[in-house]
Amino acid sequence: MNARLVLVIASLILSVATGLVLRGGSGNTQAEAKRQPVIGLSMDTLKEERWIHDRDDFTAQAQSLGAKVEVRSANSDDTRQLRDVESLIAAKVDALVIIPHNGEAMAKAVEMAHAEGIPVLSYDRLITGAEVDLYITFENLKIGEEQARYLAQRLPQGRPMRIVRILGAKTDNNARLLKIGQEKILQPLIDAGKLQIVHEDWAEDWKPENAMRITNAAITKVGREIDAILVSNDGTAGGAIQALQNEGLAGKVLVTGQDADLAACQRIVAGTQTMTIYKPLPKLARGAAELAVKLATGKPIVARGETDNGKLAVPTVLLDIVAVDRDNLQQTVIADGFHKASDIGAK
Repeated sequence: MNARLVLVIASLILSVATGLVLRGGSGNTQAEAKRQPVIGLSMDTLKEERWIHDRDDFTAQAQSLGAKVEVRSANSDDTRQLRDVESLIAAKVDALVIIPHNGEAMAKAVEMAHAEGIPVLSYDRLITGAEVDLYITFENLKIGEEQARYLAQRLPQGRPMRIVRILGAKTDNNARLLKIGQEKILQPLIDAGKLQIVHEDWAEDWKPENAMRITNAAITKVGREIDAILVSNDGTAGGAIQALQNEGLAGKVLVTGQDADLAACQRIVAGTQTMTIYKPLPKLARGAAELAVKLATGKPIVARGETDNGKLAVPTVLLDIVAVDRDNLQQTVIADGFHKASDIGAK
């Protein structure tokens, strides 16, 4: 019996009262019998601070549970990521964890892994169009809602708020979910004439330089009368803020973000970035490592949510998020030990 079939049967029997219950492994006892299960971690990139932390926390947690981790980074290249997956399969990993650059392109990776009886965990970003075994992420719709809500609570008096929106990478399903979440809050305000999106574009590969280009284009198009830039993550917020600094507008325009990167928290203290979404990333990475080890060793998993990926309702573990600005940095990222106050520059 292959891994997917085992998971489906388990979820059908046990999902009613407790959420979806999955059992990993290849259907035989080979993975369970290994003294040290091997987890393959295929990453989109290690060029952003956030993903370096994810790798380190994931690896440390998996090792503490007795597993070995093989890591590959694709440098945001779909072809390279597929080769990475092939390499991990050839290394005979017992479970595969994928942070996809392109969720659609990685459907092929799931097929290849399942052909060898290897279960697949989609990490933070959803793999679409494939029979993914498990998905762990933060509530991305809620992230988009919280970003937009923060701006909606700061509308100017007597005129519509003028917003530039910088979306994430088109290849990332999370970027699309963020957009949907944002629009849930924004559209009623647009319909009521209280808010205008004066310019928007997608930041290819989440690159700061692309966000800088979009911001420059917005200023060229509509002038300096911009109230806010709704930016989907902290890396691209940094690019937008660089463009604002070049125009003498930094600190005068509200700027959102996501991930609570150190640089973003420093900008919040400095007043050039207004807010970020704090996602307890160590909790995500460590939780994913625990789930991956369970998949590799055939232990049951309870997944209380589901996410439609266009192929099936993927059993999903969802984690909470927090909107953070200068007022609650101390109570959130600093109190949790995510960043030190001395590193952020907070008093």
